[in-house]
Amino acid sequence: MDPVRDIQIIDTELCLADIDTINNRMKKVEKLLKAHDKKAAAEQALLERVAKGLEDIVPARRMEFTEEEEAALYDLHLLTRKPIIYVCNVAEEEAADASGNPHVKAVQEFAAQEHAEVVVISAKVEAEIAELPEEEAKEYLEMEGLTEAGLNRLIKAGFKLLGLQTYLTAGEIESRAWTINIGTKAPQAAGKIHTDFEKGFIKAEIVSYDDLVKCGSKVAAREKGLVRLEGKDYVMQDGDVVEFRFNV
Repeated sequence: MDPVRDIQIIDTELCLADIDTINNRMKKVEKLLKAHDKKAAAEQALLERVAKGLEDIVPARRMEFTEEEEAALYDLHLLTRKPIIYVCNVAEEEAADASGNPHVKAVQEFAAQEHAEVVVISAKVEAEIAELPEEEAKEYLEMEGLTEAGLNRLIKAGFKLLGLQTYLTAGEIESRAWTINIGTKAPQAAGKIHTDFEKGFIKAEIVSYDDLVKCGSKVAAREKGLVRLEGKDYVMQDGDVVEFRFNV
């Protein structure tokens, strides 16, 4: 067993796929050069540099680019430019603490070179809790020394990697989670539900999820001064429970 070798094999395959993409783009750039396109020479130099790195099995995510170069590469959708999360599957007894596992340590050291996150889970534990009712699953996790399921931790890591967060709307008919980019302001968050909400935005009535759960109801949270009104410049926070006020 050698997880780092496995990673390198996958990286090699992805680098080879990206080389094909670069070569195809290079053919078009050569035509642009013949047509005296002013930007073609700079793009050709960039593509040649990226191709050289890929040939040396250096994924594009490990290469450094200027903002202008980033923009030039964007439409190529290079596979090795994609952000990475490494997931280590360990034995059931290591689900809560895999610090003594040399394979996990090797992956963590490898991931640190590209500032990637490593999530450690036990597929066996995940399979067990997937078949249990919620309360029994919670008890099983506690018995294993875990505070939450590995799948939940993986989802959170994925959201963090992609710069995403969640806000909630809750009513008598339904409760829903809405995915937005970190840094989104209240009107734009309202627009995720309906464009009219953004156009006619007035205020957002907000309480944090944790406060709402602790208080037991929105009424109780309001009595404790935990419900607040926010305006157009409010930057949404992960776990906000929101009721938007707007004019149609």
